[in-house]
Formats: sequence, C-alpha cells, structure tokens
Amino acid sequence: MSAAMVELCEQSDPRLLQQVRTSAHFRDASRIHQSLLAAPEKHALIWMAERTPAWINSDHLTLLGFAAQIAAGVCYAAARSHRAALLAVIACLALNWLGDSLDGTLARVRRQPRPRYGFYVDHMIDSFGALALMGGLALSGYMSVPIAIGLLIAFLMLSIQSYLATYTMGEFHISFWRFGPTELRILLSVGNLFLLWKPMVHIFGHAPWPLFDVGGAIGLVGMTLMLVVTTLKNTRHLYTEERIQ
Repeated sequence: MSAAMVELCEQSDPRLLQQVRTSAHFRDASRIHQSLLAAPEKHALIWMAERTPAWINSDHLTLLGFAAQIAAGVCYAAARSHRAALLAVIACLALNWLGDSLDGTLARVRRQPRPRYGFYVDHMIDSFGALALMGGLALSGYMSVPIAIGLLIAFLMLSIQSYLATYTMGEFHISFWRFGPTELRILLSVGNLFLLWKPMVHIFGHAPWPLFDVGGAIGLVGMTLMLVVTTLKNTRHLYTEERIQ
C-alpha cells in the first residue's frame, strides 16, 4: 500500500513524495526511561524547558552538551599534571547533562519534534563524546588504557544493541537496570572527588590499585552482563514473534 502511494505521488505531485515516504516508513519509537532518577529528572527538565529563553533552541543545547563532553575529556587528560582539573570535569559533566538532557525536552515542550534528526544527531554525538571521555581518562593516568578501551567498546556495543532494538522492536531504552546517563555522570563526579583524596585503593590486602581501574573493571563487568542478558532477552522475544511455522 505504501509503495502504491509513493508511486501515485511521483505521478501526480512530486512535492508530496518526501512527505509520503516519511510517513510511510518512519515510526517514532517509544522512549522507555526507568532509571533511579528518571521521575524527578523529568519534572526538573520540563520546568527548565518552560522557562528557557525563546532565542535558545534544542540545537544550541545539543552543541552545549557535545562541547561539554569533549571538554570533560580534555580536562581528564590535563589532570595528569594538574589534579584540580578533576573539579573542572565535574563542571563539564553538569553542562553535558544540561545540554544532552534538555534538548529533547525543549523540543517536545515547544511542539517542535524532529525525531529522525534528533535521534541520529544525538547518538552520533554520544559516540564521539564517549570516545573523547574515555580517551581523556586513558591519558589522565588515573585509568589504565586497556580498561578505558574496554569501557568504550562495552558502551558502543550497548549502544548498537539499543539502536537495533529501537529499529526492530519500536522501543528505545534510555536506561539499563535502573541505571542511565544521569546516574553515570553522578558516579563519575563522586569518583573524581575521591581521586583528589585517595587515588589508590587496597583490595584484599594486596598491592594498591588505581581507584578508577577498580571502578572501571566493575563497570565493565556490569556492562557486559547488561549486554549479554539484554541481547538474549530481545533475541528470544523476536524469535517468538517471528517463529517459523
């Protein structure tokens, strides 16, 4: 039916072609956000969106969030020789939360949604931002390079899983196991404060280990479990829906 409509528009009015293609082939996915702070965060974002000056739009906020995440990576790298840069990372993470979280809310409050544009741009920016953040951590000396690379790979694999689930199941999960981007930013910020106080920790009486290596290893195990469990769950769901008769 949709192919017939596209062909009809090409014959009668080519200007309608793009509109028909968009409506026929794109369906905005349901956003599922069940992290620990999701409810109060949503109320706070709506409150801020309703009071955001008219000259600020969602693109400005997206760029703010991206620039702040790049800056966080640069500050991590600078912390190798200037520990005070760890405090600057916290400020960058706060700005990243503001831009990354408020841009979509602002668009929805103002009834200016751009679901395809927003989904594509936001998540490409997230990928580049994660590369910058993990790169900065690897250069900081507070996290070993293999742990930083492992965390980056795990993040990208979880992202791929999420995007495939969005396409095949129509559900975009922002959080996993009650843990989302906001909780991750808070955890990193708290970790930075601990780094200023005690960058090395003892595990079971053995030689000291870098705090962020221990935390990163725990995070890597958790993300790997999330990836495996979610992949198996979604595979089973899709297999059941499309079982061969």
